[in-house]
Amino acid sequence: MEWLEISAKTTDEAITEALIKLQTTSDRIEYEIIEKESSGFLGLFNKPARIRAKLKDSVDNIAKDFLTKVFEAMSIDAKLEVEYDEDNSAIDINIIGDDMGVLIGKRGQTLDSLQYLVSLVLNKESDNYLKVKLDTENYRQRRKETLENLGKNIAYKVKRTKKSVSLEPMNPYERRIIHSVLQNDKFVETHSEGEEPYRRVVVTLKKGAVNRDYKYGSHVKYPHSNSNYNRNKEYSQRHSEVE
Repeated sequence: MEWLEISAKTTDEAITEALIKLQTTSDRIEYEIIEKESSGFLGLFNKPARIRAKLKDSVDNIAKDFLTKVFEAMSIDAKLEVEYDEDNSAIDINIIGDDMGVLIGKRGQTLDSLQYLVSLVLNKESDNYLKVKLDTENYRQRRKETLENLGKNIAYKVKRTKKSVSLEPMNPYERRIIHSVLQNDKFVETHSEGEEPYRRVVVTLKKGAVNRDYKYGSHVKYPHSNSNYNRNKEYSQRHSEVE
């Protein structure tokens, strides 16, 4: 973490300004006083205080420092919420800002790439692997729900057509969502094919699945009830006899 030099009327004000710029609290920075504030003769020609400060080298601060530089390079105004779970070797990072679509990218590809880079930075010199989750605008949860619905719809299609369906390429996390949502389905099964980054989930009908036991339920709407069908049949028979 690079040192940040700050000038203010007093040392305390300089420290406060450092906390604001570093988006942290006093227990997470270290600072050095370059020059204390001083007053000239009769209060004239006052000299401001000068300090240099930086974030302490902790996991969350390293992540904040890296992402802050990325946002500056991309001209993005955003704040970071970081939760570090030391016991489970995991860190959750939430990005807060306006119009975060540019950070999410198509199907979350930009967010996934940024998460991968943060993971590389944090695990570069770490003895224990640290799991990193990077999110913004609750995208991960929304994407999870979308994939679960996709999995169920694809399963219905496979049951109806009796043909396997190959989904678009997905990252390991998204493939696990599809596998998980269909793992207890009695009629279909899933497996992955291909090499990264083009590896994809394939949904197939289970061998020996009895198709007649599968009920379409609300997916199929019958145009007539049995009573209507019988009445129409009787009418047709009477009409034919008259002719």
